[in-house]
Amino acid sequence: MYGQSPARVVPLLLGLQLSALCPVAVEIYTSRTLEAVNGTDVRLKCTFSSFAPVGDALTVTWNFRPRDGGPEQFVFYYHMDPFKPMSGRFKDRVAWDGNPERYDVSILLWKLQFDDNGTYTCQVKNPPDVDGLIGTIRLSVVHTVPFSEIYFLALAIGCACALMIIIVIVVVLFQHFRKKRWAERDQKVVATKSKEEEKLQQENKVSVYLEDTD
Repeated sequence: MYGQSPARVVPLLLGLQLSALCPVAVEIYTSRTLEAVNGTDVRLKCTFSSFAPVGDALTVTWNFRPRDGGPEQFVFYYHMDPFKPMSGRFKDRVAWDGNPERYDVSILLWKLQFDDNGTYTCQVKNPPDVDGLIGTIRLSVVHTVPFSEIYFLALAIGCACALMIIIVIVVVLFQHFRKKRWAERDQKVVATKSKEEEKLQQENKVSVYLEDTD
């Protein structure tokens, strides 16, 4: 730095300060772990954040590492347009499902197989942001999806709703039968009064007849 003019030193120092304050690195966000049923389709979600605006220089690379070991395999590549694999295990089984303008670089994987178990990596470069960690998704292909807390919560909510419906039905039926019983009781009271009045009228007629006879 000795012997350099101040006009050259100042921009250099300013550039170093800006690099320290605004690190040029892409941050990747994935679900990290994912379970899916054999034979179904799954969306491998990958989003990112970048200090630089998204432009035509953006590139996305998806690769796959089998769980049982072996070399890394190419899955998908994106640069202005999606590029599907022309051969290999993922031919005709992968599709672009991202939107770079929304910082989404996800893909769809069709017709899952058990040998799709493994780790999928998502690498995004958005020059000048070219550094940063690679996103990973550990996919487990299973026969059936195991019960989770969400399923138990849904089951509990369903049981609670069914119980509330049963309680409402019981209350409505109870009120209905109670009103019906009160109506029958009122009818019995009216019938009893009518019989008593008829009996009283007959007794009055008899007493009048006896008086007239005397």
